[in-house]
Amino acid sequence: MNPAHFLARLNGRILDAYSRRTTTALRAALPLRLALPHLEPVLALNVEKEVQKDRLVILRACELIPAGPPDWNEVLPQLLQATREIDRRFLSRLGAFPVDIVIRYEEIAPVRARRMKLLFDAALKILAARNRGLNLRRALSTNYSREDLARLLDLLFRLYAEEVRSLSRSVRLPALLVPLRELIARELLDVMLRVAQPLALEIAAAAIPKAAEDRAPAPES
Repeated sequence: MNPAHFLARLNGRILDAYSRRTTTALRAALPLRLALPHLEPVLALNVEKEVQKDRLVILRACELIPAGPPDWNEVLPQLLQATREIDRRFLSRLGAFPVDIVIRYEEIAPVRARRMKLLFDAALKILAARNRGLNLRRALSTNYSREDLARLLDLLFRLYAEEVRSLSRSVRLPALLVPLRELIARELLDVMLRVAQPLALEIAAAAIPKAAEDRAPAPES
């Protein structure tokens, strides 16, 4: 499989794991347990949206590697425009559910841009190493210590959670729960943040075993 497609697929599995961990934790949290029937369809479709968006970022990074260091100020507007089309499809799919969503771009755009930049830069490093003939594990350990990879994943998860929080504030809720909308959004963010770091550490430990980390050369500056 093409390294960029493989990396995008792996990223999708990571996001799916984060979404499943989040949903499990939400089932134990009040008032989220009351709101979960209304939030769960949004969370399930949102992770698909994010996988598609991240795939765009990773494949774009792969396309630009041969031309040398890209100008992020040129790349970002193109990616943001492409993600709006993914948003449109996401909203159309929600039409099958009793849910209304308004995507608040004034809130989401800065968070989305930061997350895309982190993923784009990581993809450039990893795919450049793959192009030098390294397998994925070696490509990771060449560019990241286990702790650095865990920090990167944790930050990506946290930015993802911020965007989900913004979406959750727009979900149509029963009248009884409407006064709790902001509380539900804050609780959702808290749960997602609690899930983020342990999962990031777990994935980093699996991706970069201690032996591989010890063998890895220092990352290039």
